[in-house]
Amino acid sequence: MTVATAMPTPQRGTLDRLLAPFVDAREGEAGTALLLMLNVFLLLTCYYILKPVREALILSSAGGAEAKSYASAVMVVLLIFFVPAYSSFASRVSRIRLITGVTMFFIACLVGFYLLAQVKVPYLGIAFFVWMGIFNVAIIAQFWSFANDVYTEEQGKRLFAIIAFGSTLGAILGSSVAKVLIQPVGVYQLMLVTAVLLGVSILITRAVDQRERDRAPRAAAEPTPDTGDGFRLVMRDRYLLGIALLMLVLNFVNTNGEYILGRTLSSIAEANVRAGLNGATPASDYKQTLIGSYYAGFLTWVNVVTAIVQLFVVSRFLKWFGVRKALFVMPLISLGGYAIMAVMPVLSIIRAVKIAENSTDYSLQNTTRQTLFLPTSREAKYKAKAAIDTFFFRSGDVLSAGLVFVGSMIALAPKAFAAINVVLVIAWLVIAVWIGREHKKLTQT
Repeated sequence: MTVATAMPTPQRGTLDRLLAPFVDAREGEAGTALLLMLNVFLLLTCYYILKPVREALILSSAGGAEAKSYASAVMVVLLIFFVPAYSSFASRVSRIRLITGVTMFFIACLVGFYLLAQVKVPYLGIAFFVWMGIFNVAIIAQFWSFANDVYTEEQGKRLFAIIAFGSTLGAILGSSVAKVLIQPVGVYQLMLVTAVLLGVSILITRAVDQRERDRAPRAAAEPTPDTGDGFRLVMRDRYLLGIALLMLVLNFVNTNGEYILGRTLSSIAEANVRAGLNGATPASDYKQTLIGSYYAGFLTWVNVVTAIVQLFVVSRFLKWFGVRKALFVMPLISLGGYAIMAVMPVLSIIRAVKIAENSTDYSLQNTTRQTLFLPTSREAKYKAKAAIDTFFFRSGDVLSAGLVFVGSMIALAPKAFAAINVVLVIAWLVIAVWIGREHKKLTQT
């Protein structure tokens, strides 16, 4: 008589059990997931340390706030050259050399900006603002390209939620670090602090690469195939083109929403001054304090809701409902919110809608967007993703700036911008259906 031998059940380690309340981490997976979470945590910390540096330099330079509007167009033009250059480099080197080389380039830029500041080079603030607009999207896109390359589709669906939680923590810590250090250390010295953190990020990336080499040693060592740059890959693949259009429309809608909030708040501050509510406080000081305090509270709520959703909801939603259904959550929130705004553009409603929209964007939508690349080729993960997360994302900013310009010329009210967003969100939902169908074909599920 043959006796069947039961297979031993894999035993989870301490780290795997630690992540169990948040994601389904299986035997031996927690180490890499936590290293990736730490890595993206450092990258977001870098961005949020540099964010006030960027604002301080651009607003104190010639052109000031107006220069910020024009800088978005300059970023998009430069990205037309950056994406092919990045794709060409990716075709010649392995993934670890690609990431190390690009990150070292950004470190060198930071050191260069610091040295130029010492000799007081003119227009440095404008140059740094444009550089930041490319740096922050490129470095994060590269991180998620690597994460997509490290994990299988099945692993990514389970683990990306906890990795993305590092982004939320980094945003919170980076803002706090900048606030504490900017006075005693100085604006330019924060560039060097960030350069050091980027160096640590390289070490973490290399550690993850070494850990995962046993799973796919050949793929890790080889450069990505050379069948065209990121733009060409996007234009000849319906799935990638859908993701690109999704990013463009999403950012177009979101940036319009930020404008609605900012314009409404500015109008209230000006009305308060006309009513004499500022008392003996100079009008400019009163408006700055009112707007600054409001945004501080608004951003705190966005960060808190984002952290809760990312930690406790995202992984479970993707597990129970899947990636394709997750694509519809944010546009449905935006559709309902802007429809209400178009009728009642009241600050309390705008605030609630933007908290819901932004927190969903930074948590579920962001994780879903990264997960969409799991079933794609290595070439798409690095080259097409670089094009989508930089050029197409920033193009949404440019379209929004154009709409604001036209809207100001013809005196459009905030509720008109909300109505335009309703139309854009309907297009967004159509794109989500498109991506869902292509994703189903690609995954056969």
